[in-house]
Amino acid sequence: MSGLSAEELRAAVRAVLREVLPADVVADPGTRSHDVTIASDADLTAFVRRVAALCEDDRVRAAMQAGEHGFRLAGTSPGLVTVAAQPPRPAELRVERGAVTERTVIKAAAEGARLVLGRGAVLTPLARDKARSLGVEIEKER
Repeated sequence: MSGLSAEELRAAVRAVLREVLPADVVADPGTRSHDVTIASDADLTAFVRRVAALCEDDRVRAAMQAGEHGFRLAGTSPGLVTVAAQPPRPAELRVERGAVTERTVIKAAAEGARLVLGRGAVLTPLARDKARSLGVEIEKER
């Protein structure tokens, strides 16, 4: 292995991992993209929230700015445009107990879901601010 540079070795390991592991476990940052369906104002709002949540991660934001992480319209191919059914999204993200942090709010925004907090769940002040800025609805069960 003395003939391989560090980058060549990394590329070889990535290639083997892509062959062995399921595609959703090992992502190739050069080809990462999301299917998007925008057929209504609600779809557009959900998409913007998803992008805002993705931009919370500095690496993902840099990849999007570099064009390495993108979006494509679901059900489209060159020369053919079809209307694709939007994949099912959870209408709500339930948290029964524990602290609800910003990370949970970002996940809900990315999924286009509202947060439903059980009796044992506590919303942190930063999470409340994040929910307000991302437009995530929060319901507290009594």
